[in-house]
Amino acid sequence: MHPPVVHFMSGLPRSGSTLLAAILQQNPAVRHAGIITPVANMMIKLTSVMVEGEFATEFEAETRQRLLRGILTGYYDDGSRSGSTTGDIVIDNNRLWCTRLALLDHLFPASRVICCVRDPVWIIDSFERIMQKDPLLGSRIVPIEQRGTLHDRVNALTSQGGPFGFCWHAFNEAFYSALAHKLIVVEYDRLVTAPRDTLQRLSDLLSLPRWDYDFNDIRFEQPVRFDQALGTPGLHAVRPRVSMAPRRPVLPPDIVSRLAGGSFWRNPDMNPGNATILA
Repeated sequence: MHPPVVHFMSGLPRSGSTLLAAILQQNPAVRHAGIITPVANMMIKLTSVMVEGEFATEFEAETRQRLLRGILTGYYDDGSRSGSTTGDIVIDNNRLWCTRLALLDHLFPASRVICCVRDPVWIIDSFERIMQKDPLLGSRIVPIEQRGTLHDRVNALTSQGGPFGFCWHAFNEAFYSALAHKLIVVEYDRLVTAPRDTLQRLSDLLSLPRWDYDFNDIRFEQPVRFDQALGTPGLHAVRPRVSMAPRRPVLPPDIVSRLAGGSFWRNPDMNPGNATILA
């Protein structure tokens, strides 16, 4: 199988990346789009072997590039990954990609990075709702010692290394970097209220062939083992129909006030690197 055309997905959690991947899977040109893969982690670990310690002198620049590209192409070359087809385009998903734009630009210079984003109030609200579905609060999204109260859980989520906090810092790093022009920022609200227009624009930006996506019959093989490992069944569940589900936040006013106003990407004056914004 010939090497795929490669793009990447990153951004903020609970912001529609699984839904977007499920939609993109309908396009026969897309060989793979899905939930987070270990490709970024594997590249980072191999990089440490090649630039540190006793073997650092054994790797010339061309060798490093070939090996790092080979991780991604080797991961997808058998066509057996969940959601894969015989298409030519791979969209690899990992929150770490926002911290490795220079590496992606070096290895895959034609690639773009899709960043799914959402108002932080609704991201934290979504995390809290899915954790509250389990009355025993067994989700390992938050360490057990920080599950005592909603405020404890929010503090854990938004901490520097927390599930939201890390991604927030990573996205900001990418958005204000010299390679921000590689980003395609897709806001959740736009995706669910104007899916056809969003997918048409995204397809043009990624040079995907146009496809008549069915937004009323979304099918996605739920990664049960991945979600069970986090003690959070349904974490990557996708509704069969693309739509906005109005609801009130389950967060108290002080938390809402603390998180409000975080959608900085909507302000053109806050976009010095000319990231593409679909919001």
